[in-house]
Amino acid sequence: MTVSIPLVVLLGVVVLVAWRYLGLRLWQATVCLLFGFFLAATALGPDIRHLVDAALSWLTGS
Repeated sequence: MTVSIPLVVLLGVVVLVAWRYLGLRLWQATVCLLFGFFLAATALGPDIRHLVDAALSWLTGS
């Protein structure tokens, strides 16, 4: 799966809104970022990638 720029921008906006309005602290966002980075390197990475790809395909109707 190729992550498109609009998906990255959308997720960035969600993090920015959470940081600004929901009280997300910078260290919490950093921990979440590192968790995602290291999770992608595990054996679950491809399964998560396929799940996100299937969800995006379902949402876009393709």
